[in-house]
Amino acid sequence: MKRYRMYINGARVESAGGGWLPVYDPSTEEIIAEVPDGNAADVDRAAKAARAAFESGAWPQTTAQERGRLLFRLADKIRKEAASLAELESRNCGKPITEAEFDVNDTATCFEYYGGLATKVLGHVNPVPDNALSLSLREPVGVAGQIIPWNFPLLMAAWKLAPALAAGCTCVLKPAEQTPLTVLEMAGWLADLGFPPGAVNIVTGLGETAGAPIVSHADVDKVAFTGSAAVGKIILRTAADSIKRVTMELGGKSPNIFFADADFEAAIDGALFGVFINQGEVCSAGSRILVERPIYSKFIEAMAAKAKTIRLGPPLDRETKMGPLVSREQYDRVREYQEVGKSEANLVAGGGRPAAFGKGYYVEPTIFADVDNGARIAREEIFGPVAAVIPFEGEADAIRIANDTPYGLAAAVWSRDIFRAFRVVKAVRAGIIWVNHMQPTCVEAPWGGYKQSGFGRELGPWGIEEYLETKQVYINLNEQPIGWY
Repeated sequence: MKRYRMYINGARVESAGGGWLPVYDPSTEEIIAEVPDGNAADVDRAAKAARAAFESGAWPQTTAQERGRLLFRLADKIRKEAASLAELESRNCGKPITEAEFDVNDTATCFEYYGGLATKVLGHVNPVPDNALSLSLREPVGVAGQIIPWNFPLLMAAWKLAPALAAGCTCVLKPAEQTPLTVLEMAGWLADLGFPPGAVNIVTGLGETAGAPIVSHADVDKVAFTGSAAVGKIILRTAADSIKRVTMELGGKSPNIFFADADFEAAIDGALFGVFINQGEVCSAGSRILVERPIYSKFIEAMAAKAKTIRLGPPLDRETKMGPLVSREQYDRVREYQEVGKSEANLVAGGGRPAAFGKGYYVEPTIFADVDNGARIAREEIFGPVAAVIPFEGEADAIRIANDTPYGLAAAVWSRDIFRAFRVVKAVRAGIIWVNHMQPTCVEAPWGGYKQSGFGRELGPWGIEEYLETKQVYINLNEQPIGWY
């Protein structure tokens, strides 16, 4: 069993408290590593290192060109170590190895994208009426505190670190306590790649003892968080005390809308992929499946039949389509929702734990039909492979049901009628909407939600904007006195 250490001020360190947290393989329920049980003292070390690096260390002297080169070097290293990173990610969080490989590739692409964008941060000349020159400069926010979830550990770290570093910020990042291993593995390369001490700091630990101190620390200027709405609300209240800038993506309950004229086979695949990819542990999962009445019965039957063929298995088996859930806590949560659903709707597939597995946090891909949009399984984010299928009676009804949710992260529309598709796109209140597809995510395009799915945007040029301040500079070109007296 390997013991990893945190990364603070360019060095591997243990927790100030000396404690350790176990890290599990969710397919065997066995401990595969330990990481430091970080606390407020560790966050203080990391935040002070980040502040010093931002204000007086090597980072302020690093040009945009050099920051870009550093990110390119990191991307190259990730690609060289892709096989071992994917295996470690798969073992740590339970996702199939084929999906972990895809995530690692996307991680490298994200660092490459922001490596190129580092030199594209532009100011502006403001046309003022006076005999003067007015400039708008873009400058880094400062120290960024970043808290990431357990479902895409390495990729979510890239989504936070890459734009912040490209902008010129320094970072204190806390990975989820369940899945810290690939982020810590990556941290071990940073010094050799040329990142100066304090530019990136990684603190492990629980949310209450390591995450909360990041949000409240006086040296942290901005907080970026991906996670649950409940925790997001706590972060907002805490950040308000020091008026920190905050961006957050808080998940959702995304509608996946199927009209009767949709390509039927593609639609079935899109419905299953949308809710069962990554074991359903996806913030944008299309877990509310809205189906128009003329195809409703046929759709349910086809979905249920195909769901029963989804192969569950060990994450490192290349034939596996669904692995275990990430932890005992998440397993218990999803199992509870499976039982809730049995009292609210008609179970047509799954609904329990697969009998083939004696160990591991496995649950069956589960489909409930004839779900009322007021049911718990239709309104609450389950974050697991549980689909709620809801019938609708036409375009207006579909839009009404789709928008009847406190969330607004993503949605999908399936129809051959492009006019209808675009009407629905304009009417549905969500930050990401796919047409005749489900879940494609591109680093070049914005990611974020409406309503209780959070605010701010990641990815694309929007992502780096969240780490920049705007400074106005006024230069008097008039040689005459102001003439106030």
